[in-house]
Amino acid sequence: MKESIFNFEFIKLIRPIIQKENYKLMKKYIHHKNISTYRHSIKVCYLVYLHVKKHNSNVDLNSIIRGALLHDYYLYDWHHKDKSHSLHGYKHPKFSLINATKDYQNINNIEKDIIKHHMFPLTIIPPKTKEGWIVSWCDKKASISDYFRKKRSK
Repeated sequence: MKESIFNFEFIKLIRPIIQKENYKLMKKYIHHKNISTYRHSIKVCYLVYLHVKKHNSNVDLNSIIRGALLHDYYLYDWHHKDKSHSLHGYKHPKFSLINATKDYQNINNIEKDIIKHHMFPLTIIPPKTKEGWIVSWCDKKASISDYFRKKRSK
């Protein structure tokens, strides 16, 4: 019973972000293996949500949810050969932050920290917030899961 309450709460928290048309564009961009950026970001966000609930973490729940959903909001397919996609792992946090601040109002400092530093240690500067560390960790867990996930048969 508790899980369904949490799932309802989770859906209510993510809805304002995922219902926007530009966010839905992420469905067409492959992130890891055969997983879209949209699916990956929601997976990261759900892992973050479960972590926060399980550990009764003292965090800003709205900010960590928004930051987790927007951490890979770069809106392009990095697999396509394009000079602007070179060094994607290092540069996409900056593109994600630019897009997030353009499409969503009032991106706060916690959300900025999450988006800018989620690729640590690849991007050298670590997160400055507890929320940033949690998202960075959950992003790595989700990424490993994406690469080792077997393709579902239809």
